[in-house]
Amino acid sequence: MASTQDLIKTAIERFQAQVPALAQLKLVFELELRGRGDVQMFRVEVPGPKISKASTQDARVTVAIPRSDFNQLATEGTVRDYIEAVENGHIRATGDSNIQKLIAQVVERHEQRVRTKKVH
Repeated sequence: MASTQDLIKTAIERFQAQVPALAQLKLVFELELRGRGDVQMFRVEVPGPKISKASTQDARVTVAIPRSDFNQLATEGTVRDYIEAVENGHIRATGDSNIQKLIAQVVERHEQRVRTKKVH
């Protein structure tokens, strides 16, 4: 079983591979993984990613996700899976609304391009 930090790295690399426009985004965010009675906090800096197990004061956004959902998304998730997790409330983001809007717009444009390619 991969370490949590390895899973975080895998998730970021897979997501950036699917949405290359986000690969150069410079951002520090806090990842909150909620398990059964346990909450793990990670500081994640991209590009990189640089991951450390600690809460952070310099995070622009905090992303909270149940550990079981994260494990599945990290290894098998597609952009569509992440979108559905956000829409269904499994992933919650708080913090700088401008950063959240920027990421949402980039992902939305990516999805539009994918749909357009499938039509042609």
